[in-house]
Amino acid sequence: MVRVRFAPSPTGYLHVGGARTALYNWLFARKNKGIFILRIEDTDRTRYVPGSVEDIQESLKWLGLTWDEGPYYQSERIHLYREHAEMLVSKGFAYKCFCSEERLTALREEQMKRGLKPGYDRKCRNLSSEDTEKFLKEQKPYVVRLKIPLDKEIVFEDYLRGVIKVKGSELEDIVLLKSDGYPTYHLANVVDDYLMGVTHVMRADEWIPSTPYHVFMYEAFGWEAPVFAHLPVILAPDGKGKLSKRHGATSVLEFRKMGILPEALVNFLALLGWSPGGDREIITLEEMIELFDIKKVGKRGSVFDFNKLYWMNSYYIRGKSPKELLELVAPFFQEKGIDLKKFDEGKLEEIITLYQERIRTLAELPDACAYFFTDEITFDEDAVKKNFAKPETFTHLFEFAKSLEYLKDFSKTDIETHLRSFAEIKNIHPKELIHPLRVILTGRAIGPGLFELMEVLGKEACVRKIYHGLKKIQNYGSQE
Repeated sequence: MVRVRFAPSPTGYLHVGGARTALYNWLFARKNKGIFILRIEDTDRTRYVPGSVEDIQESLKWLGLTWDEGPYYQSERIHLYREHAEMLVSKGFAYKCFCSEERLTALREEQMKRGLKPGYDRKCRNLSSEDTEKFLKEQKPYVVRLKIPLDKEIVFEDYLRGVIKVKGSELEDIVLLKSDGYPTYHLANVVDDYLMGVTHVMRADEWIPSTPYHVFMYEAFGWEAPVFAHLPVILAPDGKGKLSKRHGATSVLEFRKMGILPEALVNFLALLGWSPGGDREIITLEEMIELFDIKKVGKRGSVFDFNKLYWMNSYYIRGKSPKELLELVAPFFQEKGIDLKKFDEGKLEEIITLYQERIRTLAELPDACAYFFTDEITFDEDAVKKNFAKPETFTHLFEFAKSLEYLKDFSKTDIETHLRSFAEIKNIHPKELIHPLRVILTGRAIGPGLFELMEVLGKEACVRKIYHGLKKIQNYGSQE
């Protein structure tokens, strides 16, 4: 049975690169009716960030990537790693190194002065058993280092990149167990993957240089290695380097705060490196499971295009019912101090319908339709200057507002017919009413159709807002 794992370190919030790795593992498991394991690699306590474990789990749940086993915590399995480190020492595939931190620091400095690559000089590699026992009796601190034969060639096949070969002499004697008894990533990773029965290791391509060490450890333990597949990096929007914080939002829950829908982010991340075939851009999670093939993941990095994500998100927003959207946007209104529970649900759905085709994110909606909830709106200065330059505009709008009070039916069709008739009587072009009306009702020069938004606002609110807005704009003009 296929068993895969997502094994993040709790050193920060879940990056979208990590989320894509989780997604590919999850899809591979579901496609093959296998098991998706969540493992928290938390043995490096110096880099632990409080709250990050909770963030990782919440992010995965929000994306719909539920795990079948776990979460397992490496910090609760320390005894296993110590046992296996000793096992490698006893077999001659690892050794105890008693070099002090001071010596190692001086060694690195000397190597750098001489223009050499910094690395351990293997001083303790062939330490006699007598010296080892002596140092142990003296309770001298030590680490356990891997001992790869220098004349050995490590060979493994990457599922995406083919056969990779590395000479043992080109590898370091990496630390497996630190002096505090905690394992490094390399040891804990291999031991856990084996004990948890992981069949396929799909992780970022930054781990390719570490894989020869892991492959050798599998050989040393006498275990069968899993299939390795190293996934390409996600590139910044300019294509230069890895996507990072300086390019904008990078954590999963940041995108949630921006008003990105989980299905949109999953769809977007899935296509960053993998193609379902053809020119398809929109694909559901169920379709991904059916079509996913890890061999169709490219080797080159994919550019994170924010505009494409926004386009995809707007597509999924348009596919929601107004009722669904009402529930989704409520938290964003709450942040702006607007409690939607105080308003008529039917009216709110009408407002959402006005903007459903116009917004890219859920977070854009509260600002876009704020005028529905208050008369104290902020006017766009350029729009005011452009549409209220003529003094007669104020007169026309005042008289138009009065005429609206006598309008019996207030459908968009009735409002449009009335406005055009009013313009004809005043011998002006309808646009001389339409454009300033939009500004005075919404504060902006662009937005949904004027007659549609007036119908949703209702006659009483429209009349009140026109009177209130005229007074505010006149005062604004007199202060200039």
